[in-house]
Amino acid sequence: MAKGVKQTFISRSNRLLAMLLVLGLGAAMCRLGYLQIFKADVLQQKAVDQQLSDTTISAQRGTIYDVNGKVLATSASVWRVVIAPVYLTTDEHRQLVADGLAEILDMESETIFEKAQQSSYYVEIKRQIESDVREEVLAFSQQLSDQYGINGNAVYLLDDYKRYYPYKNLASSVIGFTGSDDQGLDGVEYQYNDILTGTPGRLVTATNAHGTALPFQYSQNIEAVDGSSLVLTIDETIQSIVEKYMQQGIEEHKVINRGVCIIMDVDTGAVRAMASVGGYDLNDPFTLDAESQAQIDALPEDERAQAKSAALSKMWRNKAVMDTYYPGSVFKMFTAAMAVEEGLVDENSSFYCDGGYEVAGELMHCHQRLGHGTQNFRQSILNSCNPAFMQIGELVQQEKFWQYYQAFGFSEKTGIDLPGEADDIFFSTDGSMGPVELATASFGQNFAVTPIQVATAVCAIANGGYIVQPHVVAQILDSDGNVTSTTSTEVKRQVISTETADLLCDILEENSTSGSGKNSYVPGYRVAGKTGTSEKKPASEDGIEDYIASFCGFAPANDPEVVCLVFFDTPKGNAYYGSQVAAPVFAQIMSEVMPYLQVATDYTEDELAALDKTAGTYMGMTVSEATAAAEEDGYTVTVKGGGETVLDQEPAAGTTIPQGGNVVLYTDTESATLQVEVPDFTGYDIMNVNWLASNSELNISITGVTDNAMCVASSQSIAPGTMVSPGTVVKVTFTGSGVSD
Repeated sequence: MAKGVKQTFISRSNRLLAMLLVLGLGAAMCRLGYLQIFKADVLQQKAVDQQLSDTTISAQRGTIYDVNGKVLATSASVWRVVIAPVYLTTDEHRQLVADGLAEILDMESETIFEKAQQSSYYVEIKRQIESDVREEVLAFSQQLSDQYGINGNAVYLLDDYKRYYPYKNLASSVIGFTGSDDQGLDGVEYQYNDILTGTPGRLVTATNAHGTALPFQYSQNIEAVDGSSLVLTIDETIQSIVEKYMQQGIEEHKVINRGVCIIMDVDTGAVRAMASVGGYDLNDPFTLDAESQAQIDALPEDERAQAKSAALSKMWRNKAVMDTYYPGSVFKMFTAAMAVEEGLVDENSSFYCDGGYEVAGELMHCHQRLGHGTQNFRQSILNSCNPAFMQIGELVQQEKFWQYYQAFGFSEKTGIDLPGEADDIFFSTDGSMGPVELATASFGQNFAVTPIQVATAVCAIANGGYIVQPHVVAQILDSDGNVTSTTSTEVKRQVISTETADLLCDILEENSTSGSGKNSYVPGYRVAGKTGTSEKKPASEDGIEDYIASFCGFAPANDPEVVCLVFFDTPKGNAYYGSQVAAPVFAQIMSEVMPYLQVATDYTEDELAALDKTAGTYMGMTVSEATAAAEEDGYTVTVKGGGETVLDQEPAAGTTIPQGGNVVLYTDTESATLQVEVPDFTGYDIMNVNWLASNSELNISITGVTDNAMCVASSQSIAPGTMVSPGTVVKVTFTGSGVSD
């Protein structure tokens, strides 16, 4: 090659090489700049992720209290079982750990052995173990160290928490429950989950180039922040009273679709009790009752999962806020309020009932098929007369009816702080109605509202006309117990005047003493309210019409404190009228709630004369001394045994006993073991109940309606067939069998 050509080639090669170097270096610099400037955050996070292992540390979930500070839900200390496989250097050691933990934790050994294959200082084996299992795990860890020389940190424990409900099924539809990850799944546990949950902590562990966690000295523990606590408006005592009598009502009247009761403060909207009976054990919310589970087990296998899911949803469902129903005659309170407030009726207004009323060619009947004849406004309410209220509805007219329907809060959700609240179902979204729709609406039929809407609206009648905000949470507390939030109790609006409310309170009080709601009467207390019996649409599968029996009232009538709604869905017993099914349960509930709230009694002279007394102490006396003392207290005396000294007595000292009741004195150990069988008092009048009780050597305490010959025993505090000591007091409730609606 010529010298000149060679030099030219070299020169060109150098230039090409320089150009390649410049381009390569430029590309590298551009790439480096791109990574450092635009991708820095992403790459840094990847580096951290490769170098650190991040484990979540559970925060303690906040406590749920009742209004008096009783614990309704709490997070008890439990533990997580963790292994550090890096300390298990042989398969023999891994198998030892797997077999030992499997036996303690009731797990499969293969599952644990597979986890022990990892190169890590943290592998979770099981969560939420109790203290007894914890002790076994600690002993096993020590055994591994002592007998096999395995590092003591190969099996260890971390703090964890498990939700616990001390009262089990009490207020279950309100409180709700949590899932396996401690997240709220229902009730206030769900509604206030973010507040209760708190902020989880972190255990950050450094890892080596192979991804293996480094020992604990390279770890950082970021403490969890515990969740806030809730103070409910629910009163455990009132809730217990409600659930007791509602359950009795369900059993007595063979209610097949549960019952609802709401007790609410008329001035603040604070819900003191809310029950969808029967509930479920909050500590075991995924277990159905034996009957439901048996029905599911009888299904083909491919249908069981869906059937169980539906059954659980039904069991968890809070009917008080999630279900709608035809309110029936309870709604007549509001139709009456509309007419009075608009000046369309007064106490002298007259209405005629011949057993039916025709609207737009359609005849609709009264529950009293023979009719009520001519009646004034007050009598129309006491008689719960449908024709009269259809006439009142015509006076109100469609436009005003819709305005008040909205003002009473039926056209919108109440906004109660519970999940799943349902909307009402009206004839139209704009309130338009034809004559027939207006007529049926005037007595509470063919449109649907929720129980919580009804209770809230009745508060407005009881408190002078004001709509309140129903709520179940009163306060939020931080982890140190300091109040961070208090629920406002300001009223929303005034819907009727105080004068209108006062008139209705007066009429509704009379309704509870001598009208259709007389079975709601509570001796010694002034109560007021209205019954309701509504048809369910559509009819049941067998074509037989089902009913909802309800009563909504308040007490004391002259200065109301609480509203109480009682609602039974599909009673299949001997009665289905609200007056016969729901009103007596209202009376039973209020007979205990009013004394608990320290409402002063106001007995009539007749009630005072029949008032139960408290049995004295006669034990330790001679027979003659005890007999004289008991007779002086106003009781008759029966002596059992041949001894000379009273060893025991029934009723026990301090027990309430009817005036003139019988005290049984036991004078030897043999007589003290005597028992008698409680008869079935239901269906009998007072005279025959007294005869049955006397023959069985029992005392009866009478409650309910007893002022006419048609009154019969509807329930008793001790079930028929129960064996008890002679002299035991059985509380028997009487209702007027001729009362309907």
